[in-house]
Amino acid sequence: MNHDALVIALIGVLGIGAQWVAWRTGWPAIALMLLAGIVAGPVTGVIHPEQDFGKMLDPAISIAVAIILFVGGLNLNFRELRHAEGAVARLVLIGVPISWVLGALACYYVAGLVWPVAILFSGILVVTGPTVVLPLLRQLNIGPRPRAILKWEAIVNDPIGALFAVMTYEYLLNVENGATLASVAISLCAAALVAGLIGFSAAALIGWLFPRGDVPEFLKAPVLLVTVICAFMLANFLKQETGLLAVTVMGVSLANMRLASFRDFHKFKEDITVLLVSGVFILLSASLNLQVLRQFEMRFAAFLLVLLLVVRPATVLISLAFSRLPWAERLFIAWLAPRGIVAVAVSGLFALRLGDLGYGDGGTLVTLSFAVVISTIVAHGFTARLFARRLGIESDAAKGLLIVGATPWSLSLAAHLRSLGVAVMVSDTSWQRLTPARAQDIPSFHGEILAEATEERLDLSQFQMLAATSDNEAYNALVCNEFAPEVGRDSVYQLGSAAGDDPRSLPEKLRGRALFATGLGVEDLAAREAAGWTFLATEVGEPTGLDALKAALPEQADLLLLIRKGGALRFFTHASRPAPEPGDIVVSYAPASAAAEAEMPSSAPSFASEVTK
Repeated sequence: MNHDALVIALIGVLGIGAQWVAWRTGWPAIALMLLAGIVAGPVTGVIHPEQDFGKMLDPAISIAVAIILFVGGLNLNFRELRHAEGAVARLVLIGVPISWVLGALACYYVAGLVWPVAILFSGILVVTGPTVVLPLLRQLNIGPRPRAILKWEAIVNDPIGALFAVMTYEYLLNVENGATLASVAISLCAAALVAGLIGFSAAALIGWLFPRGDVPEFLKAPVLLVTVICAFMLANFLKQETGLLAVTVMGVSLANMRLASFRDFHKFKEDITVLLVSGVFILLSASLNLQVLRQFEMRFAAFLLVLLLVVRPATVLISLAFSRLPWAERLFIAWLAPRGIVAVAVSGLFALRLGDLGYGDGGTLVTLSFAVVISTIVAHGFTARLFARRLGIESDAAKGLLIVGATPWSLSLAAHLRSLGVAVMVSDTSWQRLTPARAQDIPSFHGEILAEATEERLDLSQFQMLAATSDNEAYNALVCNEFAPEVGRDSVYQLGSAAGDDPRSLPEKLRGRALFATGLGVEDLAAREAAGWTFLATEVGEPTGLDALKAALPEQADLLLLIRKGGALRFFTHASRPAPEPGDIVVSYAPASAAAEAEMPSSAPSFASEVTK
């Protein structure tokens, strides 16, 4: 068996496996990937990245990080900055210099590094990075503002940290030749400007080619990836480490060009990010050298504490002083700053270069960088959710249900679910059709849910499921297909079911999952609503099977959904029959006479907080 192929397969299994376990358990994915790589690398010796990949390891990781940064840039829409209260600009323009200065002081006085090495290393540490921040944010149910701030900071600061390290090294290299800090800074700024122009030009080229039809659909994704890699390599060829800036600018530029083609890349960019982040983290942790870690000293432990408890909080709190950002969000941002692959990769590169210049402390950069990555991932990964809940910016309640289409039946469903403590929002393009929702104090969204501006006005992360209930089957299918990549294919539902082999009906693959196991359609529900049918809530008191539960319900009742004790929703469909458990509430649709006889007492637990616009 080919050993190299086996190693690549194992890296994929470990990385994606860790992501899956994180999804199932709620544990931080970055910590699980770090643990998996350490076990596969230095502990068992199954993976030796330096031996297995040889000279290809560094360029492969560099290109992977560049693609991750580019994809991160594609998620940076300038509209998000309007809600950030200027926090991103403050963290970049004020926070980065403060972090560099405080980090240098900590490196010198606490870690004991010599000044040149301390200044260079602290420049690297201003980064957080999308490889660690984005997987962590994916698991947190926090508001759109702190999420956007942390995402922007991570992606923008990544190339800045690398440029700080380059500037310091260039100064140390040329100081004996009469170079001044100002001349080095001017030279580096010029190189950064060129790199930014390269990134913007690459984005402009894509933005010109794609809408004109000069690139066929099947080549758009490959052309985009190759362009990213070429922009990265061209910028690095002109000046080392400026490639990260080029791809970041390219991603941000494309994100704000509003090209129709990029809606088709949503699933692709999510998939490639997950694959690359998983692979890079396994390689990173498998590359850990236990001999290097044994050089860890107590002064380094004190340095890590200062970095976590002093440098980061002071940087954020000073930067955001007198801003309109709530204190809870400031404190959360001040705590969260995990470091990832960029810090380790750049530290390893400059450790060798500083050694060539005669700085003995250059070798300790590898030990310190690995220690920083491990400590910040563990500290922030396992405490971020608890800290967010204590500050009140993340709810431990279940997410709600988004209903698209205000009809008499959907409004009745929304009112009933709210009486059971489930958070619900009804969306419709008609202000008039939403009048009953407003009258019953049901949260509503007036606007076209498919419009691009909706992304700015409505936070979809607060919903666990979507139900399209308008009187237009094709529109319902379109809504389900549009939001399936974001909400989940198994979490988008619509009225009616595919009509078998009928060529005039929409095929099942183009639709959301059918509400009701019997696949009731719009006309069926309208007739039953007019006949006075209503919703029936039945609490499961003891272990029972689905057949026994149906036997206890009115004969004509149709099962709709099940509400778990924690607030999770599970719909009954022709393909899904969730098993009821004690404490669950089963919601069915039944004739009014039958429902009046069997209705559950009105007192019910509250599962979720209100959804918001």
